[in-house]
Amino acid sequence: MPSAKSRPFRAFIWDMLTFDRLMTGPIIHLIYWAGMAIIAILGFGVVGGSIGLVIRDVSLVGVALALPVLIMGLILTAAFGMIWRGMCEFYLAIFRIAEDLRALRLAQEATAPPAEAPKAPAGQDW
Repeated sequence: MPSAKSRPFRAFIWDMLTFDRLMTGPIIHLIYWAGMAIIAILGFGVVGGSIGLVIRDVSLVGVALALPVLIMGLILTAAFGMIWRGMCEFYLAIFRIAEDLRALRLAQEATAPPAEAPKAPAGQDW
């Protein structure tokens, strides 16, 4: 008799082999956070670059160059973060729709009466 620990493992393996369970939901969260980390690193790079411009040229011209770089960089970083979030949410919504459709199909199959065998038309023997 299989132990209690091996049964969930077997069910997990069966779900993976038959695509009964979709893995995209948990994986998309990891992809989202990895993308956000890359966007944050780019944002820190923009801040560091603008500070480097000010340090390199302390005059008014250096500050006048660094300030727009900093502002535009932060705006673009925020915009990239929102676009990335939207893309990941769209991808996740598509797979949630697929899961909901599967649940509806299973519920319909559970409540539907058993199908009758097709009858031969009158006068024909099969």
